[in-house]
Amino acid sequence: MCMAKEGVPFLIFFLLPAALFLLIGYWIAALFCALLAAFMVFFFRDPERQSPSEDNVVASPADGRVVMVTPAVPDSKDSPTQVSIFLSPLDVHINRAPISGEVTEVVYKRGAYHIASRAIASVENQQNVVTLRGKCATIVFRQIAGVLARRLVLWVKPGDHLRLGQRVGLMKFGSRMDVLVPAGVEVLVRPGQRVTGGVTVIGRIHCDGAASPVAGSLPHTPDLTEGAQDG
Repeated sequence: MCMAKEGVPFLIFFLLPAALFLLIGYWIAALFCALLAAFMVFFFRDPERQSPSEDNVVASPADGRVVMVTPAVPDSKDSPTQVSIFLSPLDVHINRAPISGEVTEVVYKRGAYHIASRAIASVENQQNVVTLRGKCATIVFRQIAGVLARRLVLWVKPGDHLRLGQRVGLMKFGSRMDVLVPAGVEVLVRPGQRVTGGVTVIGRIHCDGAASPVAGSLPHTPDLTEGAQDG
């Protein structure tokens, strides 16, 4: 199992004082720093995943627990469905592409840091919003910062072509991922269910060869400025 390079500075930050405390005989302080360094390795772990190969499935872009499955636009029969996934500090925080396709838009929104499991986090929290156009559907996913996760890292940009399950970024120290799928996509998960990024199928697309839109059906989100944080 590998470790994301973004975790290296955190690892060094705790390893150096651990070594210093060990040299001067402060065993308890050395052990404490060593344990924190070990947690950094654990948190920034980057396991290999075997992703589905079908064109008509939507995979979870993140590890975690499903906290919400709801229409993104209330009272609209054509509303996309929003699937929200909460990541605890113990989950893998590497994010993955939910479908194969082309990144058509990346938008960064400045915002608050509400608890990521709350519904208001989808609207008011800091986030990266990525639109991905595939063969059968256009999917939007949102990296959302929480109380602890105040750094969003995105490795993709408009024009990039992704395969399902490809690494696209990470979120640091607990956060939330929203996935918006078009009306007509069969959602296969429910609140409370655990999902694995790049592996768990959260939706099935009824593919007719044309990409069903999702972004155009969403209400306007104010205060969006282009440019992904740490992208």
